[in-house]
Amino acid sequence: MLTIGLIGGMSWDSSATYYRLINTEVRARLGGHHSARLVLVSLDFGQVRALQLDDDWDAAGALLADAARSLHAAGADLVVLATNLMHMVAPAVEAATDLPFLHIADAVGARARALGAGRIGLLGTRRVMEEDFYARRLADRWGVQVVVPPEDERAEVDRVIFDELTQGVLDPSSRVTYAGIVERLAGQGAQAVVLACTEIGLLLAPGDVTVPLIDSAQVHALAAVDAALGADIGTPAGRQQAARVTG
Repeated sequence: MLTIGLIGGMSWDSSATYYRLINTEVRARLGGHHSARLVLVSLDFGQVRALQLDDDWDAAGALLADAARSLHAAGADLVVLATNLMHMVAPAVEAATDLPFLHIADAVGARARALGAGRIGLLGTRRVMEEDFYARRLADRWGVQVVVPPEDERAEVDRVIFDELTQGVLDPSSRVTYAGIVERLAGQGAQAVVLACTEIGLLLAPGDVTVPLIDSAQVHALAAVDAALGADIGTPAGRQQAARVTG
């Protein structure tokens, strides 16, 4: 089993979801008392959020790159960045070590392909919805096109994420709002909707809507388990296999 390196804390609520999902899946696959080999660097989201608001993405990239190096030093065999938005600085994280890096959009794209969904709705922070780093990877690597809510709904989705979800607030009225947005994305031709913020799955469940949901935290965590159990890191072939699994 490979050791998963998790960069978390953005927010810690969703990092806890990753920890639970990864260990639950390892137990289900291996049985008995098995659990994941995992090391975690949990950042102070207050510091990260300040860098986001300052548009200081160079400093943010340096901070997360340092976290990746810490994981490497702690014995991690692969790196998982447990947040969608901070994949804006994924190149800096990838460049920090020679470890395989599991990009969250690849896990989402693989799930969309498995669903036969060539057009998906995108629900996340404003930057995830409005900038092209996420949608471009889905299109270029997976042939998946995205649709996003209109500007006023994007603003509300973003507000709920930062004023509520990343502060541990789960408001039933926000669940209703999000469900309505998801249904309208389906009306725009989305065959599935990705919860492209790792906290949204804490609020919105598949039973709340009529269109399939792709929970980015869930599919990313399961991809980490696939990678961790899919190779013997003790051999050169195993390390090459891990790199292939993680893209």
